Amino acid sequence: ERLVQSGGGAVQAGESLRLSCVASENFFSIGSMGWYRQLPGKQREEIATVTSTGTTYYAESVKGRFSVSRDNANNTVWLQMNGLQPEDTAVYYCNAKDASEAFGSSWHKFVELWGQGTLITVSE
Repeated sequence: ERLVQSGGGAVQAGESLRLSCVASENFFSIGSMGWYRQLPGKQREEIATVTSTGTTYYAESVKGRFSVSRDNANNTVWLQMNGLQPEDTAVYYCNAKDASEAFGSSWHKFVELWGQGTLITVSE
């Protein structure tokens, strides 16, 4: 796996969770990293992303509650989720765009990569 997620699980409404995602150390450049989620019966949606220069994007549904951060040196992105609500129940996916990976003396650029996904369940 080129993107490995950790964190997630089941919580009660109002609680917090933190997700982590690490990209392989072979990546020497990643354009944006962030998080998408897929609610039951819905399409996958972008919720929080951060560029290599620190510009962030948040979906309206999570603005003010979720925070995305990134460590470029270690190819890591986090999602801090506060005030979780039942409507946040979904599978959360790490995403990386324009990721360049070294292979010995060569390299390859991936347009988009996905983590394995992790289920977050928020109960009343």
